[in-house]
Amino acid sequence: MLSAFANAFRTPDLRKKILFTLGILAIFRLGSIIPTPNVNAAQVNICLRQATSGDQQGLYSLINLFSGGALLQLAIFALGIMPYITASIILQLLTVVIPRLEALKKEGQSGQTKITQYTRYLTLVLALLNSTAFVTVAVNDRLFTGCTGIVYDTGYFPVIAMILTMTAGTSVIMWLGELITERGVGNGMSVLIFTQIAATFPSALWGLKVARPGQQGWVVFLLVIALGLLVMVGVIFVEQAQRRIPVQYAKRMVGRRMFGGTTTYIPIKVNQAGVIPVIFASSLLYLPALYAQFRPEDRFSSWISGHFVKGDHPVYMITFFLLIVFFAYFYVAITFNPEEVADNMKKYGGFIPGIRAGKPTENYLAFVLSRLTLPGALYLGLIALLPSVAFIFLNANQNFPFGGTSILIIVGVGLDTVKQIESQLQQRNYEGFLR
Repeated sequence: MLSAFANAFRTPDLRKKILFTLGILAIFRLGSIIPTPNVNAAQVNICLRQATSGDQQGLYSLINLFSGGALLQLAIFALGIMPYITASIILQLLTVVIPRLEALKKEGQSGQTKITQYTRYLTLVLALLNSTAFVTVAVNDRLFTGCTGIVYDTGYFPVIAMILTMTAGTSVIMWLGELITERGVGNGMSVLIFTQIAATFPSALWGLKVARPGQQGWVVFLLVIALGLLVMVGVIFVEQAQRRIPVQYAKRMVGRRMFGGTTTYIPIKVNQAGVIPVIFASSLLYLPALYAQFRPEDRFSSWISGHFVKGDHPVYMITFFLLIVFFAYFYVAITFNPEEVADNMKKYGGFIPGIRAGKPTENYLAFVLSRLTLPGALYLGLIALLPSVAFIFLNANQNFPFGGTSILIIVGVGLDTVKQIESQLQQRNYEGFLR
C-alpha cells in the first residue's frame, strides 16, 4: 500500500491533483480560524472553554460537529458546508413533488446543471438566514449561557458586516468545493465535510486522556482508538454490502444488427439512505434543546434539559433511534422508485429472471428494498448511539469521535476518495491503489 501511495505521487497529473486538493483544504481550515470582524476572539475562547466543560457541553458539541470548531468561534467560514447540504437535501426532496424539477432531473446533464444552479441560489438564501439568526444570538449575548461581551459593537453597520462576511464565506466554500471536484481528487463538498469533522478528532481523543490522570488516561485513550478501528471495520463492511438483483435483456434486431442478450444487475445497498437519516434525526432533536436554551425559565425547558441535552438519557436514546429508523424508510421511499425502475427495465427489454415484467417486477423490487432497509436502519441507529454509550461508560460526552454521524461521513468519503485515486492509477498501472 505504501508503494501505491508512492506511485500516486510519482504520476505528475495525479500528484498535481492531490497537492491542489491539499492546498484548498489548507485555505479552508485557515478560514475556519480567522474570526469575523467585530468579534472579540479572546472573550469567545474563554466562553467556549466554559461552555464545553459545563452542563450543556453535549449541545455545544452537537452545534460544532459540522463546522470543525468554526461556528462557535464566529469565524468567517462559521456556517461551513451545512447551508449547501441543507439546500441539496431540500432540492432532492422537492424533485419528487414538483413536476418541473422532476422533468429537469430526467433531462440528463443539462437538467442537472440547472438543478445545481438552483441549489447555489438556495444555499445563499439559507446562508443569509442562518448568519442573521446566528449573529443576532451572538449580539444579544445568548450564544453562550452566562457569558457576555463576545462582540465589540452592537450597532447596525458592524452587525450587517458580520452577516455579510459569514454569507460570503459560505459562497467561497461552495466555490472551493467545486474547484476540488473539477481539478482535485474526490467530491469537493464531501471532502470539505470530511476535513471539518476530522479536524476535531485530535482534540477529542486527547480530551479523553486529559480527563483522567495518570495511567488510566492512557488506557482509556488506547481503548477508544482500538474501539474506533473496530467500528470503522464494521462500518466499511456494511457500507460496501449490497444486494445484487440480476437483470437480463432480451435480444432484439435493430436493422441488420442484434442487440441485447446481456446480463447485468441492480445494486441495492444495505444502507441505501446513507447518513441522511442521522442528520435529519439530529437536526430534529436539536430543536427542543435550542428552545430550552432560549427559554430557560419555562418548566418544559427544565424537563428538556434533563432528558434531551446531554444525550445519555434513555428517553433521548430511544427517541433518536426511532427517528433514525423512520427517516431511513422515508428517505429510501422518496429516492428509490421501484415503479420507475420497473418501467425503464420494461422499456429496454430487461427482466428479472423468474419475475414477470411490469407490476410483478415493481412489487418484487419494493419487497427487496423494504427487507434491506430494516437492517440498514438498525445499523444507522446503533452507530449513531455510540456517543451516548461512550458518555455512560467513559464520561466522554458528545466529543466521542468514533461514532454517530462523524464516523459514517468519514468512512464514506474516505472510501469514495480512495476509489477515485485507484481508478486514476489503474489507467496507468493495473495494480491500482490497493493491492
